[in-house]
Amino acid sequence: MVVFAGQGDPRRSMALLWRDERPGGARTRQWPGPKPALSVEVIVRAGIAVADAEGMAALSMRAVGERLGRTAMALYTYVPGKSELVDLMYDQVLAELPHDYDRAAGWRAAVTSWAEDTWEFYLRHPWVLQVSQARPVLGPHEYRALETLLALLYATGLDSAVLRPVVGTLVHVVRGAARTVAESRVAAASTGVSDEDWWLARSGMLDEVVPDFTARFPLLVRLETEGATPATDDAVPYLEREARATFEGGLAVVLDGIEAAIRRAR
Repeated sequence: MVVFAGQGDPRRSMALLWRDERPGGARTRQWPGPKPALSVEVIVRAGIAVADAEGMAALSMRAVGERLGRTAMALYTYVPGKSELVDLMYDQVLAELPHDYDRAAGWRAAVTSWAEDTWEFYLRHPWVLQVSQARPVLGPHEYRALETLLALLYATGLDSAVLRPVVGTLVHVVRGAARTVAESRVAAASTGVSDEDWWLARSGMLDEVVPDFTARFPLLVRLETEGATPATDDAVPYLEREARATFEGGLAVVLDGIEAAIRRAR
């Protein structure tokens, strides 16, 4: 399931996202109507709780209203609809990410800490990974999260032309690997079949239906044989181990590339 942000009315959406940044704040209501004991903040927190517990597919204005003991209609005074709610939830939950990192051990250690924190954040809130990056939310916490990473990368001394693609690569490495974990967990829960059982049932059939598999795909067999991720914890499913290895290995390669770029710049 992919959700595209920014589908609501632009003026209302941006006013809600940046409500605390405007003069006098914006905790006042945006549209006329009765003033129940609700607020944008309360509704957004309830939406996050629904998505955390039941996933993005379960999110609706009705579900959020029920969690608050209200009807969906009672929420519309504060949040125009589900599209705006998704934007607000996404931006608000990003506020959990740290905004500052100790650079005493150098930029590489700081970026590694950022990546670990971001990885854990995605696995706490896997629904965030379903919000497409094709349409950014453009909220204050989204920008703050990016500003935090940029502060660590500019500490390398590299210029903007070099760092621009590095930012995107780092985000994709962390987000992509975390998404594999999130999707594997949903797959097991949705189908009732574990990763191990699924792979055993199908990979075992390869010998039968493709007896010359090794001859046809020798490099793939070599990669799987020589580069297999060791099972250090049998309690961790196969795909999660692979995703974690991708995260760690991909991050190391990107950081090595940054170091090489620094050496060239010098």
